[in-house]
Amino acid sequence: MMGRQRDFLEKTLNRLTESLEQTARAENSGTASGFLQRFDPRVKLGGFLGLIIATAASQKLTVTAALFATGLILGWVSGVFKLISRLWVGVLLFTGSVVLPAVILTPGHPLFRIPGTGWLVTDNGLHSALAVIARAETTATFAALLALTTRWGHLLKALRVLRVPALFVVILGMTYRYIFVLLGIAHNFFEARRVRQVGHLNGSQRRQMATANAAMLLSKSIQLSGEVYEAMQARGFHGEVRTLDAFYMNRRDCYILAAFTVAIAAAFAMGTLP
Repeated sequence: MMGRQRDFLEKTLNRLTESLEQTARAENSGTASGFLQRFDPRVKLGGFLGLIIATAASQKLTVTAALFATGLILGWVSGVFKLISRLWVGVLLFTGSVVLPAVILTPGHPLFRIPGTGWLVTDNGLHSALAVIARAETTATFAALLALTTRWGHLLKALRVLRVPALFVVILGMTYRYIFVLLGIAHNFFEARRVRQVGHLNGSQRRQMATANAAMLLSKSIQLSGEVYEAMQARGFHGEVRTLDAFYMNRRDCYILAAFTVAIAAAFAMGTLP
């Protein structure tokens, strides 16, 4: 970095770009021969949506843990375990900060006192917090498995097969595609500023520079959205996602659909029934 330490915003931007690039490579290249990548996108979409709903409805920690273990195995045999594992820390920090008050506010039998405070951790509070965190981690794992083992165009087409409104599908598609474009533009802004910078900028100057770059990026995105809309209209786009690959189910897809159905039914039965 030419002897200079990158600021927080630039480092965050670079990490986001690297993560998205790795996700795109996982989707399109190296993991194409994985286990889940072989199946019909419609089967995977329905199956993982069912597992996510079953996880959210589960009231037993053991059932949620079993579903999480299933997600780990699927990620391992599909070659995307390393990518989905990066989600867990973020989900844990965010969900943990939300449910932390429940550990001491939920009535129950006191387990121990937090050192340096008068707060008591109860058994019901700890169980409730663990259950929420486990559900959040499991649903995030299933969602990541679906996204990382299915080409984005196929996933959007599968959503249309399930009668998801075309407007919603188009918004998802455009958001995914132009995240890369806008991140690339922002990265170029920071790179151009860095190579032309002489001397050291203080905190106030760096904040002003970041604000100016944000305003420039907003202006560029508005201009780009207008150009894209005009190009889509000129080419007769009406909201339907079309791909060169046709969907068809074979015997292998029927087997995995049956496995999804059994797993979802068992999770509902064991996780919601007393």
